[in-house]
Amino acid sequence: MFEITAAWKSAFPESHVGVLVMRDATNPAQHPELSKIKTELEEGLRKQFSGQDRVAMSSHPILQAYNTYYKRFKKSYHVQLQLESIVWKGKSIPSVSALVQAMFMAEMKNMLLTAGHDLDLLQLPLTLDVSKGTESYQLMRGEDQVLKPDDMMISDQAGIISNIIYGPDKRTQITANTKNVVFTVYAPSGIDEHAVTNHLEDIQRYVMIASPQAQTELLKVYDS
Repeated sequence: MFEITAAWKSAFPESHVGVLVMRDATNPAQHPELSKIKTELEEGLRKQFSGQDRVAMSSHPILQAYNTYYKRFKKSYHVQLQLESIVWKGKSIPSVSALVQAMFMAEMKNMLLTAGHDLDLLQLPLTLDVSKGTESYQLMRGEDQVLKPDDMMISDQAGIISNIIYGPDKRTQITANTKNVVFTVYAPSGIDEHAVTNHLEDIQRYVMIASPQAQTELLKVYDS
């Protein structure tokens, strides 16, 4: 289901990618228990970073790893920007469908870059590779985007489904009708395997709050 090219292993030593596949889930627009845990998570994040400024927050090892990666592309790590808005501006994690909210919650808790896809819309296998800068795909908001060269990317047999710099695609996005889901996690050098495993387990746990009948088909971390 998931293939890794030699080019990726060569380009990104000591990096990891996590994959979580769950089947027979439901994706309600709202779930009271998940919303309650989301509020508790937000409060915990505000306490965790209380009294810190952006420099102090950026010294967190996971955020350091992503910021180092993003600086190569003259970009800012958007997950940190979202975290800052929750901690210092009183914003909330978006209250969206349960599967997407589960992903966002774990992403904020663990600060690991994650994408979610409808498994039934994918043309397997998935391939983890290095972008050449000539590939293009459709962003979530519907715009066409050419990838930057030398970025981590994942594609299926029909095209790009995500990359670090520009995020997930529109074609395979999670919808209200999604029952079978794939979550992928990009972890550049500086983030260890255990952090990725724990993150996948958090997503799994959040999904099962809204879908206790959901079955986990795959939970695995791949390294270079």
